[in-house]
This record gives sequence, structure tokens and C-alpha cells, in this order.
Amino acid sequence: MAGRKSDFTLPTLDDLFSTQELRDDAKLSKIRDIPLELIDDFPDHPFKVRDDEDMIQLVESVKERGVITPATVRQKEDGRYELISGHRRKRACELAGFENLRCEVVDLDRDAATVLMVESNYQRSQILPSEKAFAYKMRLEAMKRQAGRPSKENSVPVAQNYEGKTSRELLDGAKSRDILGDEVGESREQIRRYIRLTNLVPELLDLVDEGKIKMRPAVELSYLDEDSQRAVVDEIDLNQCTPSHDQTIRMRKFFTDGKLTPEVVSAIMSEEKPNQREKIVLRGDKVRGLIPKNIPVSQTEDYVVKALEHYSRFLRQRAERDSR
Repeated sequence: MAGRKSDFTLPTLDDLFSTQELRDDAKLSKIRDIPLELIDDFPDHPFKVRDDEDMIQLVESVKERGVITPATVRQKEDGRYELISGHRRKRACELAGFENLRCEVVDLDRDAATVLMVESNYQRSQILPSEKAFAYKMRLEAMKRQAGRPSKENSVPVAQNYEGKTSRELLDGAKSRDILGDEVGESREQIRRYIRLTNLVPELLDLVDEGKIKMRPAVELSYLDEDSQRAVVDEIDLNQCTPSHDQTIRMRKFFTDGKLTPEVVSAIMSEEKPNQREKIVLRGDKVRGLIPKNIPVSQTEDYVVKALEHYSRFLRQRAERDSR
């Protein structure tokens, strides 16, 4: 022990008291007002910026107090800036008539910027299924590239079928979805379902966002090619109803077998679903008041049916008399 030389050295007072100050100064030096005309939106930004009531309130806030939390950008090779987080703040500044946006300039590559862009939007109060779908897909693909996989593997879409993949590829994909699931509070399977939605045509994806098509039917439809999906859209417009989970399962089966034609889609979509059958509801107190007291409750239905049959015959006979 006596012969061992320690590598441990105590920091100097200058080191202790200047490090944090230098860090703060370095961070402040990266915050600046940048002209809006020099800031480009993040490529394929999955989160929609809507001019809704929340945006109106944000515009008023920006007018009164300015942008309190700087947006985050990275500088591109051409000297322009790429917006990582703060797309709503940028839009609010545009609507407020501002020329500049207060930003923090960070030094990140595309994958790190993608991760930050997605994570910064997780805190939104309302996130549409389509926004989650493309955000999760971008996040997973960035995670895979950051893990240092060969470029050939990086080009494999994260939401495609599993056929043809090695067990190692399947394991890696599952681990990535587990990590992302822990971050956003979703199961691995739910992450997979969301990413499948990126294969839907825009019209079907809009119906998912509107809540008119549920997740599981949407996932089944995502396995159809574009022409088949367009046929489904046409039938939805024609029948004014969306397919059930059972109907989409059968469509996918027909498609897998190479037998899904527009005629088959039409036949399946034209079926009456249980929740579309019209129900007749009779108030018990009203009906019971018209039934003789000596008729048991168990015979109420038979009595009502016979009464309706008798009344129907009466109407026919009266119509015949009137036509003479």
C-alpha cells in the first residue's frame, strides 16, 4: 500500500468557483434572438401546429411577456437554423408579428436532435394518434442508429413484418421498444401498433385521429396496400360508416390470400354490424298499463305481438275498404 501512487488530486479553488460560472456563461452565449426567416421547421416534424384556442392564448402570452422559454435550434451547414423544439412558440411569434425568436443553439447531430425533438413534445396535453405514430417511429429509428448498427440494418423500417429477420434483429427491436415504452408509459405491443399507423393513407389516418376508427381495426387496415385502403375509404364515404375489427380482420385475410378486390371490400363493408341494427325500446309502464291485469308478466311479449298482428290486420282491412 505504501508504494502505490495515488492519481487523486484535489481541485483548486479557481476550479471550484469558476466551473459553474463558465458553464452558465457558455450556455448564455448560446441563447440569442434569431430572425424567424432563418429558422426552418424540423424535417418531417410529426407534431401538428394548430391555430386553435390554445394558440390564441399563447399568442396573447407572447405579446405580453415575450418568449419565456427559448426554443431549441441547431445550426445547419448553410448557416440557417433547424428548429428542434418550439414549433408552437415560433408560430405564436409569427402570428404576433414578431421578427425574431429567442433560441438556444445546441450542437447536436440529426439523431440526437430527433431524440430531443420527440422527447420535448411528450409533455403536450393532447397528442393525436398520428403524431404518436410518426414520433415513435422517428425515435426508434434514431435509437437504432445511435446504437451503432450497420447501415444495412438501419435501413430496415421499424414497423414492417417480422418475416426474414434474424433472432438478434428481433431481440434488438424488442429492446428498443421496451426502452421507448418505459419513457412514454406505453407497452411494447402498443408502440408497435402506433408505428403500424404510419402505413395508413392520410384519409384513414385522419379518421383514426377523429376517433372514428379505433386502434385495432386501424392496425389491420395498415397491412393492406394503398389501392385496397383507397377502396375502403370509398366504401366509408358511400356507406357513412367505418369497418369493425372483425371486418378489417377478414379484409386483411383476403388481402394476404391475394383475393381482396374492390368488390370484396364493398361486400364486407355493406354488411350490417350489430351496433348498427335499429333497436326498438318500449317503456314498461306505458305497455303494462294497456295489458289486462290477468296476463302474467312472462306472457307480456306474446300479448304485445298478437295485439300488433291484430292491429295490422285491422289497418289492411280498412285500407281495402277505403280503396273500393
